[in-house]
Amino acid sequence: MPSHNDPLEPTPFDAVKPAPVPNSAHRNADVAVPRGTPVWVLPALGGLLLLAVLVIFWLPKSLESVKNVPEPTATETSGTDSAAQSVSAAGKPSAASVDASPWSDAQAARLRKEAQDMLAQLLELQDTLQTRGVEQWAPEAFAGVATLAVNGDTLYKTRQYAQATANYQQALTALQALQDAMPEELNKRLETAGQAIEDGDKEAALAELTVAALIEPNSSDIVSLQQRAEVLPQVLPLLEQAAAAETDGDLSQAQQLLLQATALDPLHQRARRELQRITEKARSQNFNKAMSEGYSALNEGRFDTAKKAFLTAAALQQGSTEAASALEQVATAQTAQRLGTLNQQGQKNEQQEQWQKAVDDYEQAQQLDRSIVFASEGLQRSRARAALDQELRNTIEAPQRLTDAAVATAVAKRLQQAKQIRPRGPVLTRQIDRLETLLQRANATVNITLRSDEETDVIVYKVARLGRFAQRDLSLRPGTYTASGTRNGYRDVRQSFTVTHDSTPPAVTIICTDPI
Repeated sequence: MPSHNDPLEPTPFDAVKPAPVPNSAHRNADVAVPRGTPVWVLPALGGLLLLAVLVIFWLPKSLESVKNVPEPTATETSGTDSAAQSVSAAGKPSAASVDASPWSDAQAARLRKEAQDMLAQLLELQDTLQTRGVEQWAPEAFAGVATLAVNGDTLYKTRQYAQATANYQQALTALQALQDAMPEELNKRLETAGQAIEDGDKEAALAELTVAALIEPNSSDIVSLQQRAEVLPQVLPLLEQAAAAETDGDLSQAQQLLLQATALDPLHQRARRELQRITEKARSQNFNKAMSEGYSALNEGRFDTAKKAFLTAAALQQGSTEAASALEQVATAQTAQRLGTLNQQGQKNEQQEQWQKAVDDYEQAQQLDRSIVFASEGLQRSRARAALDQELRNTIEAPQRLTDAAVATAVAKRLQQAKQIRPRGPVLTRQIDRLETLLQRANATVNITLRSDEETDVIVYKVARLGRFAQRDLSLRPGTYTASGTRNGYRDVRQSFTVTHDSTPPAVTIICTDPI
């Protein structure tokens, strides 16, 4: 016989169909009753037949349904036992036991099963969150979930399964919300730990990271922050020493200390800010120092030194208008000095009658500043004198050119122009005197004698066609001449001779003697 502790399954909500009557029953029903049988026999046989049908078909199915009902919990059993005891004490069954039915028991079993399933999910998520330290990072919220679960248990014990399931569902939803909030909570803990590091509180940072490690054990950010927290005792003294060095005016030392601090913790915001500020302060200090050195050198006319200092300042502060303006001042002052030097050199070369050098000086000045007046005026003077000086020098260095009458005439003309120049320097005076002497000698003729055989036609190039003669006297300017002779039937002859004031006039014979 089935036990009272066997679980109950809900009975399908279907009308029970009459069980078919076995053939044997029909055959028995059709058996004719012998005549003379008492009247009560037939109703008795019908009752026995109906009882047999119920025992064979209905009773096994009922027993099977009772076996499939879920086994009640200890609480239910306790509650049932208590109810049974109360019934026993009263001496009569309760109304619930009287009104119970397979269908209502099945509904209760289904609701109980739903409550148990919901509770299983709740417990599983609870275990997960507890391993992630939920009691440390959300104690109040987790306590609220526990309250909901306890209330659900109370409702469950009183067989209020639907209400218990609602409480379990509410608790599960709250736990899911906590689970969903884990990334945000992790970020919050990491941010708090980072701020604690910035504030110099190592213990507070490690405490936050301990909780964060429960939330997400494999977070690389936690490892990084732990490393930063561990080096904090080394970073803080460096920051203090850097501040002391700045107070003493040693920005270089402060910068070095801050570099060490940022090397230990590259992410330390305070160390980075201080390094940036000290670096900028040192840069500004070096900038002002370079500018001062530059202006000092500029005032002393040391332009290269000034330019170097201003370039250093410009490199320290990119785009500095002050450094750019200083460099322009250097360039202007350097140009002005160079122009003054070229002007002085040009005037000096003019005084020394070094006219080509003066031209070079004034041309360089014009390249620096096309609008400079002394350069244009100096070029106007110097170029003409440089051209005259070069012509006179060329003639003096090659006096034989004066044997050409055209050259001598041109030189004489230039000599007259040179004599009109005022003031006349010693160089030009010497050139004029020398050229006058050379022209006089070039214009003084020398008598020479030419001989022939009266059969040869004689020509002295650039002098005259002399024709046939036995002897002719000519007055020639010093120089080199060429005479030629021609005669029919004979080969032409040619002879060059030189006439000078310093030697005996040559005897020149021009005769064609070689027959063809």
